[in-house]
Amino acid sequence: MTALTHEAPEVTEVDETEETEEDPGSHGGPQAPPRAGLDEALWQAWKTLELPEGFHAEIVEGSIEVSPTGRHCHGQIVNRLRRALERFLDDGDHVAYQDMNVIHELTAYVPDLFVAPEDDTEHVTEDGLGLKASCVEMVVEVVSPGHRAIERDRVHKRRAYARAGVPVYVLIDDHDGHGTVTVLTSPSPGEAVYAAETRVPYGTEVAIPDGAAKGFVIGEAITGPRRGA
Repeated sequence: MTALTHEAPEVTEVDETEETEEDPGSHGGPQAPPRAGLDEALWQAWKTLELPEGFHAEIVEGSIEVSPTGRHCHGQIVNRLRRALERFLDDGDHVAYQDMNVIHELTAYVPDLFVAPEDDTEHVTEDGLGLKASCVEMVVEVVSPGHRAIERDRVHKRRAYARAGVPVYVLIDDHDGHGTVTVLTSPSPGEAVYAAETRVPYGTEVAIPDGAAKGFVIGEAITGPRRGA
């Protein structure tokens, strides 16, 4: 992991090739159901879900994840970020989206915020359930408390967004030390990894290096001060 400093952000090359699970059938055990069949079953189940108000469901690495609306601190960061991004993108062709499905093959995500073309007509999925991941320039997740939520954003969604080829993944994490912002770029969809990572503590500014939001700065005005300092 990149060491935390209050100096200039350090960019690292990341080697996080995903391990391949062993096939149970190779040891004479029962054959696992075909991956495509499981994906289709999850997709059909997700499409028929009826959730209470304030909840949303995603398909993340072979599981349907149901999440509630974020806490005050979570919403505060997302809203600060959205307002700042709207000002930054005001003269361009891209906008900041919230509360919308991002679809990649038979998976579905609801990022806390993402950047995509304002004229999104050609990018809407045929069934109208959301926007295709191929049009998304950047996704942002603000990490929620709890082991499962932390693992989802730091590990599972990191792989999922790389697998979908999303150019920039920003992770704002209250629960990493005194708070960190991580900017992941250069996705390799086949390996489900991001090749480059810039990670800084709250209080240190970091700029988006690529895409429609290139040059946009995330700092204390968005994250708030260092946690517990």
